[in-house]
Amino acid sequence: MKRIAVIGGTGMKQLVADADLGNSGFSISATDSLVAQTDYGDVPLEIMTLNALSELSEVKIFIVHRHHGGGKTTPPHLINYHANVKAAQACNPDVIVSIQSVGAIDPHFPPGIVGMAEHTLDFVSMPVTFSEEDAHHADMTHHYPSDLRDLLRPVLSAQSDEELTLDHVVSHVNGPQFETPAEIEAFARLGATAASMTISPEARLIAETGIPHVGLIASSNWAAGKTPGDANAAIDHDSVEAKAADMRGIIWQCLTALLAHE
Repeated sequence: MKRIAVIGGTGMKQLVADADLGNSGFSISATDSLVAQTDYGDVPLEIMTLNALSELSEVKIFIVHRHHGGGKTTPPHLINYHANVKAAQACNPDVIVSIQSVGAIDPHFPPGIVGMAEHTLDFVSMPVTFSEEDAHHADMTHHYPSDLRDLLRPVLSAQSDEELTLDHVVSHVNGPQFETPAEIEAFARLGATAASMTISPEARLIAETGIPHVGLIASSNWAAGKTPGDANAAIDHDSVEAKAADMRGIIWQCLTALLAHE
């Protein structure tokens, strides 16, 4: 792949500054920034140009920070998803990679592990579409393509020798409050294995673009009531953000694996 658009949030502010390409076969040749002007508002972008060491070719990564807000962090219920997705689409990417910090429901998805969204579960967000005047019914059956998830599976499986759940059904609430234990238990009974405040509106809009979508989810905390041995454990956002930031290395392994894919 030659062009990847990334939409990142909690813990991913330093994704460019702390880029760790390791032994990926890529090196950074340039970084830049610009503001994408969309019909829904302006969106700041960071752009990385990478060289493939094995051949004379360049690839580009375009990074949208989901919570951008003029120096402040936009809360999840006020994120301009339309502008963010349109800015990502305008980069003409081969794939859009979204990165969400999530609360873990599945016991085999402990904090510190990156997995992948397979489906979303959303009963609360408002209708969201780019087609307000002429209906467009995007297919959501396989909106996270299995071939791209299979491509990343070896990278993510290597995170631990323990049994891991890598494919997830991710529940959505609007935030900014964390979910209650009762809400998490209800989602779990409906099949959810992780919980997010930002995944569903973004995924639905990306589905309307027709661009392949990879949803990386970073387990940053146990969801409410799911902490092993302490069902009453509180959730602190600063700790969540710090844990998400610790996973930037594996995120970069996934990005470079996609770039290396023809």
